[in-house]
Parts: sequence; structure tokens; C-alpha cells
Amino acid sequence: MTSLPLFRETVRPEWIDYNGHLSEAFYVLVFGHATDAMMDAAGMDASYRADSGCSLYTVESHIRHLRDVPEGAHLGVRTRIIGAGGKKAHFTHEMYVLDAADAAPDADDTVVATSELLALHVDQKAGRAVPFPEGVRNLLAPLVEPAPAWAGRSIARVV
Repeated sequence: MTSLPLFRETVRPEWIDYNGHLSEAFYVLVFGHATDAMMDAAGMDASYRADSGCSLYTVESHIRHLRDVPEGAHLGVRTRIIGAGGKKAHFTHEMYVLDAADAAPDADDTVVATSELLALHVDQKAGRAVPFPEGVRNLLAPLVEPAPAWAGRSIARVV
């Protein structure tokens, strides 16, 4: 596998805020579900977590809300691994509004939100970060791709 599958979700009525669009908390939820799908594809699924006692813990994230997302929107989230090694994984999510639940984003489709995350591979019993096992490293390595231009940005200071 050289790329991750597109994660799909549909915006539920209870996710809509008082401004009439997707509430910021639910961007985090959708991106969290996309992270779970990435973990499954990279060999860190429920059985791995149960057998190894290890999981990914997000230690830093940055979300950009670029466009309003309406109720009922069909979302597609593209995930890119932009770095993986030792105990760390660095990845991004790009959220699109799709024409249909089974559609895929076109090259010219507008990204409605992005998320950039840094995660640690944690041994939950030991309570500390540990290196990825060889099997996971072998699944992650071919998935690493160049970072999108927006990755690595910080929030500008307001003066």
C-alpha cells in the first residue's frame, strides 16, 4: 500500500452549531475518526492495541477551518503520513465536501479544513513512548509522502 484510503463521514444534524454549520468540536471528531482509520491501515488496529498494549497518543495538533460545512454534507478526509520514525508519527488530514457519499475529491476540489498532528507510540502499561515495532515501521515507511505546503505553519501573533 502506498497511500491511505479516503475516510468518509456524513455531517449529522446534532453536529451543527448556532451559526448553522459544522461546530468546531465535530471537525476534531471527524479528524479523530480519520486518525483511527489511518491507524487501522498502518497495522495499529484494535487487535494490535489489545495484544501489544500500545497505541498512538496525539501530543500536538493544529486545525485550520477554511470553509463552512453544512448539515448532511458528505465528507472525505485524505490522510498523509509526512514523517514516521522511532516513536513518532507526523501526519495531516485534508477534509473535502463530496458530491455523494461514495465520491472521491477531484484535484480541483476545495479543501474545507485541515489538521496536522504529531503522535507518539505509547506503551500504555509502562506509561511512556516506545519505538514502533518492525511490522508497523514496515507498513508506515511506504506511506510517507511529502508534506503539503500548509503543514508546519503556526498561528500568527496578534499585536
